[in-house]
Amino acid sequence: MEGRTRLRPTTAGIVIAILAVVVLAVDQFTKYLALENLPYEQRVPVWGDVLQFFLTRNSGAAFSLGEGVTWVFTIFLALAAIIIVYLAVTRVRGRLWAIVLGLLLGGILGNLTDRLFRAPGFAVGHVVDFIYTPWMMQAIYNVADMFIVTMMISAALLVLFGVRLDGTREPRAGAMADGAQDRVSSGETSASSLGRTDA
Repeated sequence: MEGRTRLRPTTAGIVIAILAVVVLAVDQFTKYLALENLPYEQRVPVWGDVLQFFLTRNSGAAFSLGEGVTWVFTIFLALAAIIIVYLAVTRVRGRLWAIVLGLLLGGILGNLTDRLFRAPGFAVGHVVDFIYTPWMMQAIYNVADMFIVTMMISAALLVLFGVRLDGTREPRAGAMADGAQDRVSSGETSASSLGRTDA
């Protein structure tokens, strides 16, 4: 079973790269559609308060946080992308980690592309946001933000459940205690048998 959840180094890298490219392409394509078809900073109802479009440009982090220090977020996104690529090459062998990190990398690259190549200039570009869900949060975001947030949560869950980057699982405390108890019981049984033999 463990072998099915582990990937060869090359395969893990390919999975991460493909997923990252797909997310990046979807993110940039939806931003292109938003820029071409939506009025700027005007609410466009799609499904009541469940889903609305509101095209805007964000100089801050995900969900319009931290505006005014755009270059800091550009550096942060670049470093995060570099770390994921490093892990992909050197450590990631688990199927779940490859999927999560691939989707996360795609989201990071989506917003990093905006930072690098959109107005007002290189490394200080504003991210295109257009998705608004009033029932859930008072923030406007994009496809990249969705993948960044959901995959960060997914990564935290993998860590919580003891799934290592190489696809193995950390032994549970209960299982370790049971194993120790079994070894003690086995030792006691052997000693008891030895005592009966000596008698």
